[in-house]
Amino acid sequence: MKTLKLIIVAALIGLTLVSCKNFREYKRRIAAVEIENIDLQKVADGEYIGEFDAVMVKAKVKVIVKDHKIVNIELLRHDNGKGKLAEVIPGNVVAAQNLQVDTVSKATASSKVILEAIEQALKKGITL
Repeated sequence: MKTLKLIIVAALIGLTLVSCKNFREYKRRIAAVEIENIDLQKVADGEYIGEFDAVMVKAKVKVIVKDHKIVNIELLRHDNGKGKLAEVIPGNVVAAQNLQVDTVSKATASSKVILEAIEQALKKGITL
């Protein structure tokens, strides 16, 4: 019984250390996000997939561009904690026709992750 308790305590300590490490990496990745302003005149027509993984928050999007305009953004995946409110970001980007939209209060990290995924998708369509 004593051995079982020691194993449980060791497992809990290990999980705590991993969680702390993941949280630090998550905070580092979110802090490093800088959304670029993509020139849509350089983005060719097409469908582009973009994704961004910030450890605790992830997003994958499909962006459709036609005549140098973003006509649709589909949020294919959004793993989040309390960031569901940020799922309005794709619609805001379509309405603004650029990535310089406000993040959603109480869902800032998810907002940044979704915007970064959209940016990554648009970069795939840039022609020289």
